Amino acid sequence: MDIYIFLQILIASIAATSAMTLFSYAASASFRELYKEPVLLTFMLTKLHIDVSIKTKATLAWLLHYAIGLLFVLGYYLLWVHDILPISFLTAFLLGFVSGIIGIVGWMIMFKMSHHQPDIDFKGYYFQLLLAHIVFGLVATAVYSLFLSFF
Repeated sequence: MDIYIFLQILIASIAATSAMTLFSYAASASFRELYKEPVLLTFMLTKLHIDVSIKTKATLAWLLHYAIGLLFVLGYYLLWVHDILPISFLTAFLLGFVSGIIGIVGWMIMFKMSHHQPDIDFKGYYFQLLLAHIVFGLVATAVYSLFLSFF
């Protein structure tokens, strides 16, 4: 993989993670629930007794959130470049849906591992997480496709 492809993947992942996060923040505000992944990750790091300041934990949470987004888009890229899946709206939706299922399972595991049970509506959180990942898949695919079309 050359630097140009890596930058395409990086930019697509930043755009997709940002769009997903905006969706989660909007859902959080609309339903007056804590659905903000970086905030929940910060609480998780606190529960794991990581001995750094709260500001450092918040920064680590944001970095972790974007790093996971990068891993997802890297996975999408491998599926596209090896012609396992075409780049299309339908596959973007399906990739987002599958990513959402992976995200839900991941959060369930993290909540169990950290013994962190935030006072949230878990069904609502997991549903919005699924929708947020569909947004993620659509945006990642759209941004990556734009690079293919214009560059």
